[in-house]
Amino acid sequence: MIRTVESEPHTSAPVLAAYSYCEAVTGRQARNFAYGIRLLPTPQRRAMSALYAFSRRVDDIGDGPLTGEVKVARLEETRALLARIREGGVGEDDTDPVAVALTHAASHFPIPLGGLDELIDGVQMDVRGETYETWDDLKVYCRCVAGAIGRLSLGVFGTEPGARGVDRAPEYADTLGLALQLTNILRDVREDAEGGRTYLPADDLAKFGCSAGFSGPRPPEGSDFAGLVHFEVRRARALFAEGYRLLPMLDRRSGACVAAMAGIYRRLLDRIERDPEAVLRGRVSLPGREKAYVAVRGLSGLDARHVTRRAVRRRV
Repeated sequence: MIRTVESEPHTSAPVLAAYSYCEAVTGRQARNFAYGIRLLPTPQRRAMSALYAFSRRVDDIGDGPLTGEVKVARLEETRALLARIREGGVGEDDTDPVAVALTHAASHFPIPLGGLDELIDGVQMDVRGETYETWDDLKVYCRCVAGAIGRLSLGVFGTEPGARGVDRAPEYADTLGLALQLTNILRDVREDAEGGRTYLPADDLAKFGCSAGFSGPRPPEGSDFAGLVHFEVRRARALFAEGYRLLPMLDRRSGACVAAMAGIYRRLLDRIERDPEAVLRGRVSLPGREKAYVAVRGLSGLDARHVTRRAVRRRV
């Protein structure tokens, strides 16, 4: 996917207002994501905010207090809106700012909007209360709710002309999404349990004596909770290592954005690995100064160069 987007032409006031709304939603509800996209040029940053705002709407339906039947209906309404956006049926004077912004973004970047259909599919899995027996089962869900976001984002970033192995860029973007989602699942294990959701594979829970679930600040009696966490951390690290091969295929600022977002989650993973039971006591997070360091590291290209050197060593 070679970058083909030209400099942005004049943008109308209604579209700018729609983008401003999406950026406000992103800054308010997705601090890690917002931190990364600050590194992008304005047109790409706006497009990513539009993608986030639409995705947030879908997630909020799934996480909200409505009945399952109403949630299903709302998700189908959102899917119908997506079809209108895809067909160019949303005008600048539409009253839905997210639809206006996403329509404009999709007209300027080769965004594979079908990825948002996959997101809706994934949230429908949540509404149905699906659980996952194996990692292969969980991967299907993760690809819908996170891998698809990686592929959508790649449509905004584009790839650098002449980059090696660029045909695999969507695969790496998808894998990086899986890494982020598995990190989220580990971080939110108690919060999800309190909401009646279990994402970690039943096979893994049984292997480490954790099938009873996580209803309090302590692991199940007699379980090897630390062993479970370390097992999943290793899986996530392998996904990060594979997904990071995307970085040398991106331009400097897009690569910095991806490296910043992924770097924040990798550091969360480090904290979880050092103190596995912390995820049962509360939400693990990074202070702002550490996020700033990760952003500077990404902007410097250190992560992309590290990935490139490893790839060269493997070919030698």
